[in-house]
Amino acid sequence: MLIVVSPAKSLDFETPVKTEKFSKPAFLSEATELVRDLKKLHPEELQELMGISETLAAENFSRYSNWHTPFNLDNARQAIFAFKGDVYLGLKAEHFGASDLNFAQRHLRILSGLYGVLRPLDLMQPYRLEMGTTFAARGKKNLYEFWGCKLTAALNQEFEQAGQKHNALINLASNEYFSSLDTKALKATIVTPVFKDWAKGQYRVLSFYAKRARGEMAAYIIKNRINSPTKLRDFNVGGYKYSEEESSSDRIIFNRKQKS
Repeated sequence: MLIVVSPAKSLDFETPVKTEKFSKPAFLSEATELVRDLKKLHPEELQELMGISETLAAENFSRYSNWHTPFNLDNARQAIFAFKGDVYLGLKAEHFGASDLNFAQRHLRILSGLYGVLRPLDLMQPYRLEMGTTFAARGKKNLYEFWGCKLTAALNQEFEQAGQKHNALINLASNEYFSSLDTKALKATIVTPVFKDWAKGQYRVLSFYAKRARGEMAAYIIKNRINSPTKLRDFNVGGYKYSEEESSSDRIIFNRKQKS
């Protein structure tokens, strides 16, 4: 069973990391190719391309100017500790023990516009390149076209190596990032947990809370060593409860009346 999550725009390369274990990204050559073209852009061009402020454009111009290989613990950081958005606030990887990190390394995957797909301990240097950005190398029109079937093939290879009779992919990523995968070609049953909060007289997906809950679900899977989608129904972190009547085999719905 594999879990996929989105990356985050917010990064943390300052807080000390407890482990010196690391791995190398599988698609570092592709990332290098993308950065080579990003280095050619001026801050004003980055601002227009990414729809960001002048300050953020200057920051990312500096990031890409300084981006270089080979990666090591002095110039890069393990991905699971580098991202600090809502999903990662829910994940709380800083509280993982060594065995948790080992399980996460085998089962958690982070989809990325620049790095393709990252394992938790894969080293990365700071960047900003959302999957939906209309930018790519090799004359491709966008990153979806640039990555093509590579990310799907990488996950399928992992499923084959696991040697399980029934494979499951737990989708905790946003639509923007999950769209980088060819769901029809994936050799796994796709299960998408959906988190709803009570608002204005009905249960609805509230982005901020849903992102946090995705991270909490990923942590729940890792901490409890879950290897079957059916066991996800017991998730009750933060006051969410499984809704059997709304759920289906590929969408597991969790509702929350009040935050706990």
